[in-house]
Amino acid sequence: MLTLRSILQQICQFFRGMAVKVTKKMYRSSAVFMTGAAVITVVAFTSTGFGSGGKNALTAFAETPAPGADTQEETVEEEETATQAKVQITLTEARMQAHQLAGNLLVKEVVQKQELEEESQARIKLVHTQIAEEEEAKRQAEEAARIAEEQRKAAEEAARKAEEEKAVHAMSVSQDDYQVLLKIVQAEAGVCDNKGKILVANVILNRVKSGKFPDTVRGVVYSPSQFSPVSNGRINTVKVTEDTRQCVDRALSGEDYSEGALFFMNRRGSKNGAVRWFDSRLTYLFQHENHEFFK
Repeated sequence: MLTLRSILQQICQFFRGMAVKVTKKMYRSSAVFMTGAAVITVVAFTSTGFGSGGKNALTAFAETPAPGADTQEETVEEEETATQAKVQITLTEARMQAHQLAGNLLVKEVVQKQELEEESQARIKLVHTQIAEEEEAKRQAEEAARIAEEQRKAAEEAARKAEEEKAVHAMSVSQDDYQVLLKIVQAEAGVCDNKGKILVANVILNRVKSGKFPDTVRGVVYSPSQFSPVSNGRINTVKVTEDTRQCVDRALSGEDYSEGALFFMNRRGSKNGAVRWFDSRLTYLFQHENHEFFK
């Protein structure tokens, strides 16, 4: 025979099992039902005692399912399954969106990093190019400066040598020889350019220094049959220009273009015999304007 306590425990366990499956909306109805069942049980046991009749009635009551309980349980399970499916779908969609967002952020970060790296490389390349251009410009400037310095030194050396050569060829003549030199240059080359005048003076001075002719300007100029202006007397009628004077002074200071020439002639104004003698007896050097120079 079951005691009242054990029966009540079974009833509570039965309803506790049902309470797990019911929704919150059915919880209050279940509580009311449990209370009513407990009262009925107490009344039944009080009226009939703890005999077999009471036991059978309580057992029958406990084992008899409530009308529509299976249908409600299936509905609850379906609702729970649908809810769980919806939650699962929502979670899956949330995970996919999160993954997509993370992927997009990662791609954006990678792209930004690549762009920054490319920009950095471009800046480095630009800096290297600028450095190379500056170094090349510096090298070219140094090369130009070196060439200019070499040219300056070469010009100074050439000027120094020219001055030395002038000093070697420079001559000091008497005032009488100076006047004769002015007249013969004016008579022979008065219509020539400055170089032509200096060349005539160079030939006169070369003869003075050669040892083959008289050692004075007057002696060279007035030697027989040497200069036509002396033969025809024009040397005594010319008027010396300032330009001729400067050219004679330059020749006396050592400016010399003659290459050692001792003779000159104007082929068109010379006699045929003189021309043949020049061509057969002398060494041709060069021609300047109408004058040909020999030695």
